[in-house]
Amino acid sequence: MSTSAVRTIRHVIGGRETAGESSRTAPVWNPATGEHQADVLLAEPGDVDAAVRAARTALADWADTSLMRRSRLMFAFRNLVEKNLDDLARIVSVEHGKVLDDARGELVRGLEVIDFACGIPQLLKGEYSDQVSSGVDLFSFRQPLGVCAGITPFNFPAMVPLWMHPIAIATGNTFVLKPSERDPSASNLIAELYAEAGLPDGVFNVVHGDKAAVDAILDHPDIAAVSFVGSTPIARYVHERATAGGKRVQALGGAKNHAVVLPDADLDQAADHLVAAGYGSAGQRCMAISVAVAVGAAADPLVELVREKARAIKVGPGLDAGSEMGPVVSPDALARITGYIGSGVAAGADLVVDGREPDVKGDGFFVGPTLFDRVTPEMDVYRDEIFGPVVAVVRVGSLEEAIDLINGNDLANGTAIFTSSGHAARLFQRSVQVGMIGVNVPIPVPMAFYSFGGWKDSLFGAHHIHGPEGVAFYTRAKAVTSRWPDDKPEDAKRGPDLRFPTAV
Repeated sequence: MSTSAVRTIRHVIGGRETAGESSRTAPVWNPATGEHQADVLLAEPGDVDAAVRAARTALADWADTSLMRRSRLMFAFRNLVEKNLDDLARIVSVEHGKVLDDARGELVRGLEVIDFACGIPQLLKGEYSDQVSSGVDLFSFRQPLGVCAGITPFNFPAMVPLWMHPIAIATGNTFVLKPSERDPSASNLIAELYAEAGLPDGVFNVVHGDKAAVDAILDHPDIAAVSFVGSTPIARYVHERATAGGKRVQALGGAKNHAVVLPDADLDQAADHLVAAGYGSAGQRCMAISVAVAVGAAADPLVELVREKARAIKVGPGLDAGSEMGPVVSPDALARITGYIGSGVAAGADLVVDGREPDVKGDGFFVGPTLFDRVTPEMDVYRDEIFGPVVAVVRVGSLEEAIDLINGNDLANGTAIFTSSGHAARLFQRSVQVGMIGVNVPIPVPMAFYSFGGWKDSLFGAHHIHGPEGVAFYTRAKAVTSRWPDDKPEDAKRGPDLRFPTAV
């Protein structure tokens, strides 16, 4: 299809779609067909400034809106997202490539955060202490930061933004979202649903773009906080540049998630979970299992089970009912992943399942499930975040060796252990230096009323995302110490007391 025939995806600023100052575009592919299905506008700094100005204009009234009105709006928004879930899932599938059931699952996990945000009156309750000193009371409450921004990745075009803006908006902030330019359309529909729910113009804005838009967000003096999810190098860059400008930042980086399988585990069940966690969404998840650490006698039977199950996966277009795994997101992603497979072979790893030529017709960006055995820590397929359907098996002799392997990795987003031993599980969960841990659970993404985040180079900033830490991130506390003296003449004649105040 020629470029002139495709639709153009525009920004949403101040409640209306606009091209703004944008003249540059990027292609939006259909990964299942290789079709250039749309162009998305790439914002200039002036477009970001227009979105921030719209958000600032809306801020005073929105921050002063009662908690109950904000809560009711979140309930209305939640119901509209649920009502339009199938449409949103289809958009995600067509632009990202993941199968429809996976896209629906992404949206359900996003809905859980909206559910959490609906409880904002309870979440923003402060504290009160009566008579902390004679005639003195002490209480605290939290207030919004101002204009907040989110910069989100392609792999969860609906869920990750929903981890940010519902909590930011419910706590009284206004928001500017810069979604991935690879799959931008879900964010525009979310903006429509916010408007239908009754959210005032300017409270939620969508600006599409590339590095120019990101840098404009990081540098804008009227943005108080930035939330980011993406690769570790960019997370570090976002954190350093935005904090240099005085912004509050939560920047979630990359992952190299290990799953340890002990000989006492149910190996068939463990293999099922490894295959689901390694190859679901074509491995394009920040919580995907990319390294299976096989301990001792578990190794040979585990590799054989994973090999059989990986070869049985049905790879195909995300909209096809029979597909279990869709394509990767772009031709660049396809080239990168197949390059890593070649690198693993050249380094001497045992290529058990080769996904470089899957049996799928057409020009889509397909790479099949790939399994390496006898991988060692110095190989690229172990060290680097491939972000594709590639699972590397590393063999170790003991649980202690497995823990040391995990703790030696700079990325510490998630990990898992498969075992029937409570002692081993407890030792593992207390010893690994990782933010999220699964025990016989391969993708340990916390529910929305907890918070999501890794350790070490998987997180830059003090706050994890969504849940209680999300509320803390998007607000700041005030503590008020108050005295209401009796209106008596003798009280006014006491004079100043220059001693440091203490409770009496």
